[in-house]
Amino acid sequence: MARTKGDHEARRRDVSEAVWRVLAAHGFGGLTMRAVAAELGATTGLLTHYFPAKRDLVGYALDLLDERTAARPRRSAGQGLAAVRAALLDILPLTAEATAGNRIWVSSWDTALADPALSDAYADKYGRSRERLAELIATAQEHGELPPGDPGRLAAGAQSFALGLVVQALFNPAAFPPETQVELLDAYLDSLAA
Repeated sequence: MARTKGDHEARRRDVSEAVWRVLAAHGFGGLTMRAVAAELGATTGLLTHYFPAKRDLVGYALDLLDERTAARPRRSAGQGLAAVRAALLDILPLTAEATAGNRIWVSSWDTALADPALSDAYADKYGRSRERLAELIATAQEHGELPPGDPGRLAAGAQSFALGLVVQALFNPAAFPPETQVELLDAYLDSLAA
């Protein structure tokens, strides 16, 4: 009996979930055809039907990571400095789900740095994130909650602070539990507003 389009889509979703579980457990270094096939309970032959080469699997994993990150619920905090704070809190590994996502993102940096096309895509991704943050910062400046200055430069500093805090929290979660991360972020924002 021929497979239906629904069967194909259902199998792709199954493969997606297996890719996600391998990434969460082992990062990009552990993302292999064999590992995903084992997680799926299938053969590598079945997997190569969807991904002819590991590069295809990695590209798919990065797309999946982007989709999951974009679909993740965000804090809403109106406008001004509260919106800047909410956007930065959304970056931090404050929950188990956010920690898993951040572990995968950080482990993907090595893969992206080794591939010029991926490096360019990541630079664009982080650039878009800074632009959105700069818009929020400009609104906070208009409301008098942040001092005048180049919103793009402030966004670059804020993004750098948040990503550095992510790395610290991933490597030493005992020293950087969620409440400490929030305290550090709030102190950073207070220093910008001063």
